[in-house]
Amino acid sequence: MADYTLRAATEGDRAAVLQLLAASLGWGDDERFASFYAWKHEQSPFGRSRGLVAVDGDRVVGFRTFLRWEFVDAGGTRRRAVRAVDTATHPDHQGRGIFRALTLRAVEELTDEGLDFVFNTPNDRSRPGYLTMGWVEVGTLATSVRFGSPAAVVRMARSRVPAERWPAAPSGGRPAAEVLAAPGVTALLASLGPPTGLRTARTPEFLRWRYGYAPLGYRAVTVSDRAEDGLAVFRVRRRGQALEGALCEVLVPSGAADAARTLVRAVAGAAGADYLIRIGRGAARTGFVPLPRQGPMLTWRRLGRDVPGAAPADWDLVLGDVELF
Repeated sequence: MADYTLRAATEGDRAAVLQLLAASLGWGDDERFASFYAWKHEQSPFGRSRGLVAVDGDRVVGFRTFLRWEFVDAGGTRRRAVRAVDTATHPDHQGRGIFRALTLRAVEELTDEGLDFVFNTPNDRSRPGYLTMGWVEVGTLATSVRFGSPAAVVRMARSRVPAERWPAAPSGGRPAAEVLAAPGVTALLASLGPPTGLRTARTPEFLRWRYGYAPLGYRAVTVSDRAEDGLAVFRVRRRGQALEGALCEVLVPSGAADAARTLVRAVAGAAGADYLIRIGRGAARTGFVPLPRQGPMLTWRRLGRDVPGAAPADWDLVLGDVELF
């Protein structure tokens, strides 16, 4: 029988949760991480994250949270989901089934709430545990790269380490928050083509939240001085010896292929990175080449009935949907 109890996380648990995340995930203990936690889990337009804690006596020894997300499927139906993200168990309490207990309790509560599914991109170490709890492997997300120079190929090959959390020195473009505050963003979103699969339900509010948190360093470029003509969002981080640019969003009106190519070239110039990475369709037409078997593995667990998501064709994702942040 477990000698800990599970309950919903409260505001009073914040300090203990941040300490757990520092011990387990390498979060720092300065104010920057407290601000990051508040942005990520409390300020999303999709709602506050669902968080649970494991308590031993009066001590918080485990934490598990699910980031709320919403999609629109190929038929236009709105799908409420959560992304399994931050989890931590105190080093003195590992091996007691806390991660599994917290996850399964959250799955039960989220199912009762009427959500459609859970998704995430776990690493090789944690994925087997998810699979034993009912998750399925959807597939490796097709990832492509655009190199800035021949030397960048070598630097990328030598940089098989995680990217740094915080951005490199400010690159070109403009702060994403500034670009996404333009009134034309609403018209741009209305002009997008229909989704071919599950696509994030983008609204101006979502985009401003997702890319507007200044410490993460998201930048944006536009086709013209009118946001409705198209924009792209990116950020640059150091990964080992290399500077990696992440092309998170390319938003253009339906059929505006030339605008998409213009934006990709603009990002390549503004980023000043050794290479750009992206996921999704159409990459080959913008100077990207495939990275076979190098993308994140998407996993999924059904919560509701008759919901899409188990097959790769069910999804229409961009890097901003699955990027770790």
